[in-house]
Amino acid sequence: MSETEHEITVFYDGACPHCVRDRERYETWAGRAGAPVCWFDITGQDEQLRALGIDPRRALTELHVLDERRRIRSELDAYILLLNRIPWLKPLAWLIGRPWNRPWLARLYHRSVDRRLRQGRRVQ
Repeated sequence: MSETEHEITVFYDGACPHCVRDRERYETWAGRAGAPVCWFDITGQDEQLRALGIDPRRALTELHVLDERRRIRSELDAYILLLNRIPWLKPLAWLIGRPWNRPWLARLYHRSVDRRLRQGRRVQ
């Protein structure tokens, strides 16, 4: 069985309109690719997050995914996992994973998250 046939869990901020739109977009793409994904809204779920080893504050500032082997992946590694599950996005996943791209993409990612948090959802 290939990796795309296994379900993964994506932890997302259901109180964030941008995050909800990203989820909807990914669901459309993943559905066409046959890549099952379970979505877990982190809003008010601090204890469950801690039980999985995820810091609730970091869950608001970094994407976290529970992979098919029950390991938590975060930030760019989480995006790479998600993109690899959709055949036409695999080249993008490969590009993101290149060592020369990771540092500046990580900075860009965190700036984007910081901007999102300033515009609405606040980290407490």
